Amino acid sequence: QVQLRESGGGSVQAGGSLRLSCAASGYTDNWYCMAWFRQALGKERERVADIYPRGTTTVYADSVKGRLTVSQDNAKNTLLLQMNSLQPEDTATYYCAAAMSVRCYYDPRAYAYWGQGTQVTVSS
Repeated sequence: QVQLRESGGGSVQAGGSLRLSCAASGYTDNWYCMAWFRQALGKERERVADIYPRGTTTVYADSVKGRLTVSQDNAKNTLLLQMNSLQPEDTATYYCAAAMSVRCYYDPRAYAYWGQGTQVTVSS
């Protein structure tokens, strides 16, 4: 059973930075697609970034390209999301997700495992 737990959310002003972490446990191999999703109040959950098994490929939503970077610390079983140049429209609850798959998907229904979420608030 995979367990995920996010941390690192908070409140920042526009232009600021945050680094989110997702601690993963319950599996010992790297054959999982790992992703970050976010959900703003009243909106659908959207994929922000994902990283393919063994970190071979990363994919980003157009709205965050050049500002957010996803990475993995395999030694610590941790997924990271470095967020720079944050804007008010980035305000949302951010979720870490995992799918036992060799490829990643946009659809959140493809992910069987989810963290509890961490809130990111960006003020103008």
